[in-house]
Amino acid sequence: MTTATTGRTAPAGAVGTARTRVEGRAKVTGAARYAGEIPFADLAHGWLVLSTITRGRVRAVETEAVLAMPGVLAVLHHGNAPRVETDYVGMLGAPDPTAAVFQHDRVPHAGWPVALVVAETPEQAREAAESLVVRYEEEPHDIALSADRPDAYPVDGHMPAVTEKGDLEAELDAAAHVVDVEYSTPEEHHSMMEPHAATAHWDGGRLEVVDSNQGTTWVQNELAQMFSLDMSAVRVRSEHIGGGFGSKGLRVHQVSAAMAATALQRPVRVVLTRRQMFSLTGYRSPTRQRVRLGADADGRLRALEHRSVNQTSTVYEFVEPSAGVARVMYDAAAHRTVNQVIRLDVPSPTWMRAPGEAPGSFALEAALDELAERCGLDPIELRLRNEPETGPVSGLPFSSRNLAACFREGARRFGWADRDPRPGVRREGRWLLGTGTAAASFGAGALPSTALVTAEPDGTFTVRIAAADVGTGARTALTLVAADALETTTDRVRVHIGDSDFGPAGVAGGSMGTRSWAWAVNAAAAELRERLALGTGIPPEGITVRSDTTEALQSLAQKERHSFGAQFAEVAVDTGTGEIRVRRMLGIFAAGRIVNPLTARNQLLGGMAWGISMALHEEAVRDPSTGAHYAPDLAGYHVATHADVPRLEADWVDDPDPDDPVGIKGIGEIGVVGAAAAIANAVWHATGVRHRRLPIRPDRVLEAGRDV
Repeated sequence: MTTATTGRTAPAGAVGTARTRVEGRAKVTGAARYAGEIPFADLAHGWLVLSTITRGRVRAVETEAVLAMPGVLAVLHHGNAPRVETDYVGMLGAPDPTAAVFQHDRVPHAGWPVALVVAETPEQAREAAESLVVRYEEEPHDIALSADRPDAYPVDGHMPAVTEKGDLEAELDAAAHVVDVEYSTPEEHHSMMEPHAATAHWDGGRLEVVDSNQGTTWVQNELAQMFSLDMSAVRVRSEHIGGGFGSKGLRVHQVSAAMAATALQRPVRVVLTRRQMFSLTGYRSPTRQRVRLGADADGRLRALEHRSVNQTSTVYEFVEPSAGVARVMYDAAAHRTVNQVIRLDVPSPTWMRAPGEAPGSFALEAALDELAERCGLDPIELRLRNEPETGPVSGLPFSSRNLAACFREGARRFGWADRDPRPGVRREGRWLLGTGTAAASFGAGALPSTALVTAEPDGTFTVRIAAADVGTGARTALTLVAADALETTTDRVRVHIGDSDFGPAGVAGGSMGTRSWAWAVNAAAAELRERLALGTGIPPEGITVRSDTTEALQSLAQKERHSFGAQFAEVAVDTGTGEIRVRRMLGIFAAGRIVNPLTARNQLLGGMAWGISMALHEEAVRDPSTGAHYAPDLAGYHVATHADVPRLEADWVDDPDPDDPVGIKGIGEIGVVGAAAAIANAVWHATGVRHRRLPIRPDRVLEAGRDV
């Protein structure tokens, strides 16, 4: 049986049915406690002190007066803090040295942590921290990012920095149509509702951390290596998480809390303020991107070049791999992509929802729209003519690539066929109207994970896995997966997550969380069913099976695996004020088997709303003279709010991964990819003016209008 509109197969079990969150009642009633509100006996509170200079050295930390203040227990700084290990490789690569706080007197950027004041109450800690006098030796700083800086250099991140084939210049010279344009995206911040918080304490020689993070195994591994402990001597718990978007890994708050707990031998909690998060928890780096496209008279690509440069700190190399999206989306006889970085006196950037693909898709998909205009082709038709048969760079076959189905279904539902392709011709009073589209893709990977599944004597089942639910509904999805794998009903399954004692598991990141964990749960459940089939009975302690998917995942390397999507947007532009209103958006996605349609749609719509925010609002600006942010808070850093988000629709076509035991690909990030490009393309269609710099602010709309 299939649905009438998208050809989706109707679910035969729990997977594929819409279910409310299993922890939903606890969250809406306040019973679910987050990391910053879990009670501890004898709890002390730490408050970080951040540098007021951008570059230089700490000359002195004047602690005497602060230590005499009411309730103050300690002041940690580079002169007295415990030494930690920094030369190691963690689960996700070399660590950002920012987390290894108070190890030296250098200040590499504004907002660098220079001290931690610990007191009996958070109010006492804050007052003392704000009173602490720190003296500096200041040095000149450099925060200027530009595409033409000679010190930009390529860096291999989780993908090669450079890929190339063919003679690019020759193919461009021979092309009938050429686009050569530059795009820029700003510094963007995660801005999740729950700030970073951690409580550290020692229990019988074991370091325990109650945290809000995207992977307890990840944080456990980093803390164990940093403090030279066995993995078994560190336990990390993270039960409820109020959003992460890539920023909630190992940060200064866990490490400083652990240091203070070690020094005081009592529990210590460190909670970051919203302003502190702007310099301590990472961000999406601004990018400068150049796209060159050459096509024949029929619009088929002969040449494609996508170059991107992003900033990184002087202490850590982080690549925002924006050119990587071109390695998947379109092929050409000559194909070149480059990711470069520039070291500046700024905080370290980090992963942020759809790293690389979000800013990269803006540049690539806007350039494709410009090429369609040059070729006189419909933007969808141009994309369909350039659908690759295999991975443009890898040469591997796609596990599935249903992008064309997304565009056809989306065009039908959006009413694309009725669109007048001419820009600037639709008007309603003072509003110019336009529509735009863009393609989306995001990798579908998986990380090795273990799961414990127990058959209880009362006929129920308990699943334990060190997963992280960052708001995606992971608990609920895993309940559905486990019920089907155990051939039982969801009311007989209990899922426990967020505890490193459950064994190693992949992180909630890269759209790999649910896929990685579901694979492990499915494997453990299958083995448990075999054990139960022997009919030997269930002892009082139950029967427990542990899975490990490390070997099973090796088969995934044989194909290109991605989720795909087609984004559509309609905008209205006020010619007098420059205001842009997104009137409606539609996203159609091919993102593997959908485990829970209710929470999946929530994820896709959330990503699309973020695309509105990215296109029109978000922009963190630094003062060149100080190197610090203007207004680092949610009053100065604008995000889309309810009034900015119109009618959004998200749906999907059937697209199960044939090599995944549940058919999952991943949906956490695909919703934001291409959304900003679709909006920018719609603004061009409304006004006839191209905006190659995000966000498209009213003042920029008015300036561009004067230049026409």
